[in-house]
Parts: sequence; C-alpha cells; structure tokens
Amino acid sequence: MADPNKGTKITLYWLSQSRSHRILWLLEALHLNYELKIYHRGPDKLAPPELKEIHPLGKSPLLTILPANATPDQKPIVLAESGIIIEYLLDHFGSNAEKPLIPPRWKDTQENVVGGETEEWMRYRYYMHYAEGSLMPFLVMQLVMDTVKNPPGMPFFVKPLPRLVAGQVEKAFLARNIQSHLEFLEDQLRSSPNGGPYLCGTELTAADIMMSFPVIAMSGRLEEQLDKFPLLKGYADRLQKEEGYVRAVRKVEEVDGRFDASL
Repeated sequence: MADPNKGTKITLYWLSQSRSHRILWLLEALHLNYELKIYHRGPDKLAPPELKEIHPLGKSPLLTILPANATPDQKPIVLAESGIIIEYLLDHFGSNAEKPLIPPRWKDTQENVVGGETEEWMRYRYYMHYAEGSLMPFLVMQLVMDTVKNPPGMPFFVKPLPRLVAGQVEKAFLARNIQSHLEFLEDQLRSSPNGGPYLCGTELTAADIMMSFPVIAMSGRLEEQLDKFPLLKGYADRLQKEEGYVRAVRKVEEVDGRFDASL
C-alpha cells in the first residue's frame, strides 16, 4: 500500500476546547499518519506556555511537517492558523480523501474566465474565510461576556455590576449580530446548491470542516436560539456524525480519556 504521507512526518499540537479539532478531523479524512500531542488550558482558560516553544504566539492549532527529503539538521515546517493548515494539507494530500474536499472550480468551457467559477467553489472559498473573519469574533465576544457575568473569585455582592455591563453590551451590540449570522447561515443552508445538506452543496468540503468549530460551538452555547433554526441545528448534528469527525473524537479519547467540543 502506498504511503499516504509521502514520507513526511506530521505532528499536530492539539489543544482542548480549541479550533485544533477540525485539523484532526482533516488528518483523519485524508487518512494521514501523524503524531498527536495533547495540551490542556489552564485555570485562566489560556493555552499552556509550552506551545510557545513551537510557535511564538503559543496558539493552537499548530502543525509541524518534516519533509521526506529533509536533511538531518533540517527543522520541520511550522504551520499556524487553521486556514493555511487546511489549504497546505489539501495541496499536498488532498487526493487521499474518498471524495474531493474542494468543489470543482470552473463551469464547463469557462476555465480561467472571470465569473466562470461554480457556485459551489465560490461558497467554498467564502466560508474558508468567513468562519474566522466574520463569525468567530462574535462567538469569542459572547464567551468573554459570559465570563464577565460570572467572574471567578469576585464577591457575590459585587457581581451585579459586571453582569449589568455585560448585559448592556449583549443587548446593544452582540445579540443582534449573532442573530444576523444565525439567519444568514439558515438561509445559506436553505439555498445550498442542488439542495445539498452542506454549505457548498451535496458533498462535504473542507469549508464545512472549517465551519465545524463555530457551528458546533453555537449548538452547545446557543442551544435555545438554535432551536429556531432547524437547518442550522441539523447541520451541526450532521457534522458531528461525519466519519472523520467521529474518528477524530475517538483518537482524542484514546490518548486523553475524554473529549469536550465546547468553546
């Protein structure tokens, strides 16, 4: 059997409750061999300082790749940020997947023509950027507001003040923006090409994997709101039943004993 890694050595630095799980899902979907190193957040909810030994920002996901032709003194390639990690893996190992994780780019006879791209591909490129550029900032802000409303160690008689401030931020700014995104995603699923159950059509794409973290996080933290958006709720459930996602969960459970998908 051919080596799916093409001789490369891959290491994923996986952090609990982080975006790194979608990279683990992709590695499983591409049937790659890899070393999994698991880290946990501290009481401050931040990544442990050990990750700064891999990348100066100390964030996760982090992926290192040592090429097959590396010299003995050659250092591995260090990749940070989900988008570039996903694109790099697909560039080199995308053919390993049972079905293409990138939709066909061009309509028939319109290759390299401006406007000749398929709707599926345009959606794919959009969601590869939308997940972090538009959606995640509001979810992170909601997480911060939840923490402000229940700060650890603060005396109970002082807590009403930060709760009041956080509530005003949510009411004036956060809630309506999150609502807009929920409505948008529900409509995008309703209008998916060929009636597909995924954001880009009938087949799972890497954009769905990219979107899995915010969507699944919303299904856990915004459960009551999501009940009003059945297509989006069904999409979140569907992603968690995908074979690659399930294999990734099992991998973490085997190594670490438990898995928590929440933000």
